[in-house]
Amino acid sequence: MLESKKNRSISRRDLVKVASAGVGTIALGGIGAQSATAAETVPARWDVEADVVVIGSGATGLTAAIVAKEAGASVIVVEAENHIGGHAIVSGGTVVLGGGTSAQKKYGIVDSPDLLFRDLTDWSVAEPNGAPDYRYNDREVVRAFADNAARTCEWLIAHGVAFMDIAPGSFDAVTSGNSAPRSMYAAAMHWPNVLTGKPLDAEFQSVIATGAGLMRPLQAAAEKAGVKILLEHRMTAIYRENPNAGQVLGIAVDNNGKKINIRAGNAAIIGTGGSTGNVNFRRMFDPRLTEEYCGLAGMPWSNQDASGELAATAVGASLWGLANQTAEFGSVLSKAGFIGSQYNYMAMDMLVLPWMPGSEVFDKARASGLRVANWQDAILVNMLGKRFYDETASAFTANGYNSISSYTQDSYLNAKNVKYSPNNFINAALAGIGDEHNGGGPIWAIFDADAVARESWDPTPPNVDIEAGFFFSANSLAGLASAIKMQYQRVPMPPDNLEKAVTRYNSFVDSGVDADFGKPKPLHKIAKPPFYAAWATPNVHDTRAGLRISARCEVMDMNGAVIAGLYCGGESAGGFSQHGLARAICQGLIAGTNAVA
Repeated sequence: MLESKKNRSISRRDLVKVASAGVGTIALGGIGAQSATAAETVPARWDVEADVVVIGSGATGLTAAIVAKEAGASVIVVEAENHIGGHAIVSGGTVVLGGGTSAQKKYGIVDSPDLLFRDLTDWSVAEPNGAPDYRYNDREVVRAFADNAARTCEWLIAHGVAFMDIAPGSFDAVTSGNSAPRSMYAAAMHWPNVLTGKPLDAEFQSVIATGAGLMRPLQAAAEKAGVKILLEHRMTAIYRENPNAGQVLGIAVDNNGKKINIRAGNAAIIGTGGSTGNVNFRRMFDPRLTEEYCGLAGMPWSNQDASGELAATAVGASLWGLANQTAEFGSVLSKAGFIGSQYNYMAMDMLVLPWMPGSEVFDKARASGLRVANWQDAILVNMLGKRFYDETASAFTANGYNSISSYTQDSYLNAKNVKYSPNNFINAALAGIGDEHNGGGPIWAIFDADAVARESWDPTPPNVDIEAGFFFSANSLAGLASAIKMQYQRVPMPPDNLEKAVTRYNSFVDSGVDADFGKPKPLHKIAKPPFYAAWATPNVHDTRAGLRISARCEVMDMNGAVIAGLYCGGESAGGFSQHGLARAICQGLIAGTNAVA
């Protein structure tokens, strides 16, 4: 069975039997949201044992589990949610692998591991705001990726992933290297899209990419190989012989309030997916990312709670590559693509779909949101009701194939010739309101009935989230400002501020010039009631800082020594700025291989 079974609880005796039972995905009882924070004493007895224990069933975890199982190890995967896939299954299915893949060779694209390595460590590549895409990458980690990228491509194909039969391109090629097109697209095929709960129509299944087209074949491969997948098992601690020394022995998990200790005979592999969902952890890299930045990419399918990082640092692991998280390039933060809903990340799917009522997690998403086709149809204001930037502006940029013309690797001219442009929407949105608090949200999109007609919006549930306070309406601007009350609006919006902001903006429509922020020829007044305020706060996406790993994906401590028996890959690992699925899958392959060895 590829779909999750109904929840059921089992005894410890039953769970021991599970470790030696047949193939299957096993859903066990519900679980609280505990985080791993401190080292624990090694248990006197173990409830379950496997050679390799994998934490997380996303792109890193399932890949590592399959590799280890096919190498002869017994494998258990623990997954906190009641379904597999992590953030990867919610993605657009773009896998940026190069170095001479079969797809590149088929279409005459010249690439090699050396070229890929030099691209992803080129200190001279920088964005218009000065942020360097590759300068702070760990060269040992990137070298391992470059040497295994083509192998990873062929491994995916051998395990059932069907890529769209087109030349590797540059779509969604974020921090993927300037020298060659490397993006491949996992075809949706017959697998249901998690955003809608349904498969695509037959004529689109081989020509549209989705995360399900990547992760469902890997789930099928894992089950065929005999990997045991324990759903609703949240890792709460990693056991080591001594708190900061010796071999990693296993993990503790919480299953419906019941603690279970799982022995890892060879190794434990962390594939928990990063830290964007842990407010205090992410604020180590950017103090501005306070609680109101709650529209996390990939949620509510899966969280990124830093549990892997916290559990590993509790037994001595080091964090690494922190500059890549703080640097302002790529999709660390994204402008809202949908408004009026909490989960507003637009690029989760190649089809640019929001969460739809057919999704199995729509009860948590609550609303789809309204897709903005033209930002001329709304203005953006902060929580005080004031405009702060050109609404049509984009978020951070990032390097990809041919982003820099006349490119020469490692030439200082690459950065020297970039036209410096320090302004960007994200920083303006994060700037705050001058009340000595961190955080700049909420950000609200303000529009009127005419905008609703132009955009063909239906501003009612389930398209917008009124109940949870992410969408408001009123027959006057003053009434709209007064109506905005929700947990993240820490101060009331002064009605006079919103009225002045709209009046001034309407004058720019008359003059054709945005004298405040340079929005290109403002087109539409906000004048016809009812008036609307829709949540448009930027969302948090990538995790690029995490645990220090070796080229073999071994977790390392503060002294640069390997922690025996502990591996990590993907967004929980640091030292690699690449966005997307490729590093997670490739590092899962490396970790699974070495965990068995």
